[in-house]
Amino acid sequence: MVTSVNVPRLVIAAPSSGSGKTTVATGLMAAFAERGLAVSPHKAGPDYIDPGYHALATGRPGRNLDAFMCGPELVAPLFAHGSAGCDLAVVEGVMGLYDGAAGRGELASTAQVAKLLRAPVVLVVDASSQSRSVAALVHGFASFDPQVRLGGVILNKVGSDRHEVMLREALEEAGTPVLGVLRRAPQVATPSRHLGLVPVAERRADALASVAALAGQVRAGCDLEALLALARTAPPLDCAVWSPREALAQAAGGAPAGSPVSPAPAAPAGPRPVVAVAGGPAFTFSYAEHAELLTAAGAQVVAFDPLRDEALPEGTSGLVIGGGFPEVYAPELSANEPLRAAVAAFAEAGGPVAAECAGLLYLAGSLDGKPMCGVLDADARMSERLTLGYREAVAVADSSLAANGTRLRGHEFHRTVIEPGAGTTPAWGFTHPERRVEGFVRGGVHASYLHTHWAAQPSVAARFTAAARAAAGSGAVGGDRDGG
Repeated sequence: MVTSVNVPRLVIAAPSSGSGKTTVATGLMAAFAERGLAVSPHKAGPDYIDPGYHALATGRPGRNLDAFMCGPELVAPLFAHGSAGCDLAVVEGVMGLYDGAAGRGELASTAQVAKLLRAPVVLVVDASSQSRSVAALVHGFASFDPQVRLGGVILNKVGSDRHEVMLREALEEAGTPVLGVLRRAPQVATPSRHLGLVPVAERRADALASVAALAGQVRAGCDLEALLALARTAPPLDCAVWSPREALAQAAGGAPAGSPVSPAPAAPAGPRPVVAVAGGPAFTFSYAEHAELLTAAGAQVVAFDPLRDEALPEGTSGLVIGGGFPEVYAPELSANEPLRAAVAAFAEAGGPVAAECAGLLYLAGSLDGKPMCGVLDADARMSERLTLGYREAVAVADSSLAANGTRLRGHEFHRTVIEPGAGTTPAWGFTHPERRVEGFVRGGVHASYLHTHWAAQPSVAARFTAAARAAAGSGAVGGDRDGG
């Protein structure tokens, strides 16, 4: 059902990566939250790490808006779902304002997301090496696409009072409002490593301090009233509000022509199968909608930490191991032999396992020479090469996650390799941008480097939950558990 969404909203964009989008977006979220506003945090694109900082700043789940993986048609409904009941929504962009999926025009760009949300854009400009030229830069971004409404600029890394005066004078001539000026402040920098920022779960105390410092910096340097007023100029957004239950029902009723889907059976009455989801510092990558879809499909979602827990949660009949940084914690993961044995036994018994990227590495025989779970006849290691990009994939075999022929769009992002790269029965056949098979299907296990967003294919969650219920009912794993 189409409804009118009236949440004030801003998109925080930049001319390029490294300009300070995350600094500004996270600082704004925290500063507005400190004022008592319910702030809905969002991130354009597939990134998992920034939303962790957004969640810390707002106390709400950070949610992704990815027009490639989920399709442009789901951007507004997912936004409406995440921002329901909020006073303000802040969307952090990805890369440069007009950068999107390679060779696909504006698809998955911040500009496209801003247009789909009818949201004003605030451009964060790294002004450290320019003065009057900033006006030409901003003019180009403002005029490139007339449908993108540039509401103002926040100047980052400004060196001095004199530098600020020159920048303001240039932008005044160009007619672009300056909504904030941030000075160089290395004390609020967040540490990075081979795949970006260090996730919140690995440095929570320091991350809290960083977010508080960002809020202070933004509070001191930005005109919060002007930014809130700009957010309130966003017109009503007429769209359906995404719902996990309605998405599952729609998938069960059939998808648009030309889109093969996995069957999405209705959740039967009775005990809810326990689906254990890996978390903790080593497995931080997850989209909030995945747990919501599993719950709506009838699962009882229980988190566990492979670094600390020596057994799977009681009654586990489905196992989800998402992305993260197992390479950083390989010695600790390897040392937890009881849990590795439990995971191997669960998989050997035919229990359904969905593993993405970090999960794939954890199921391997070894990672950088450290023994892992040994579920897959493959070994993984760190690599100098970064594998990064969107993928179009089709399931090449039936599995606990997807039926043969199910099509999904996903994203690869890793600096590891696994040998072999595919099992006797691969998980996916990539159709774009290159043609190859990848991943492993073995018994109930579906393991792959591909990160996917289940909101694009809700039947995946229904199919996996049904497999978990069947596994529990067979007595091979888990067992009945009264979940109501």
